[in-house]
Amino acid sequence: GLLWGWQGVVFFLGQSFFAALALEIINYIEHYGLHRRVNEKGRFERVTPAHSWNSNYLLTNLALFQLQRHSDHHAYAKRRYQVLRHYEESPQLPAGYATMYVLALIPPLWKKVMNPRVEAYYEGELDQLFRDSKRVNNIA
Repeated sequence: GLLWGWQGVVFFLGQSFFAALALEIINYIEHYGLHRRVNEKGRFERVTPAHSWNSNYLLTNLALFQLQRHSDHHAYAKRRYQVLRHYEESPQLPAGYATMYVLALIPPLWKKVMNPRVEAYYEGELDQLFRDSKRVNNIA
């Protein structure tokens, strides 16, 4: 504010808003509909690559420093981003983060694309999917 005046403060607040919004949208994309299962002892399972959506699209992997391999980060949090691995057994996004980011901005379209994937991932485990309430992420 001292250097750029009120315009600098407005710019700073505006860019801060969009930076936080982008971070939250990416977090939403990475974890939508997924959760840790409860085992027979009533405890949550250990965090694995299955707790995050994975994506293996070259262009956005290069542009986002392997961020799409977020599932490897879940399993091995100390692994450097340059060597994050792709897991085929992890839930897979249907497109790269750029496409998914745009879809996340249009909730009806996002749910039309992603809810069937969440249901398929938890197929045969509806007790896990609906354990806390009747509906999760508007999945009927």
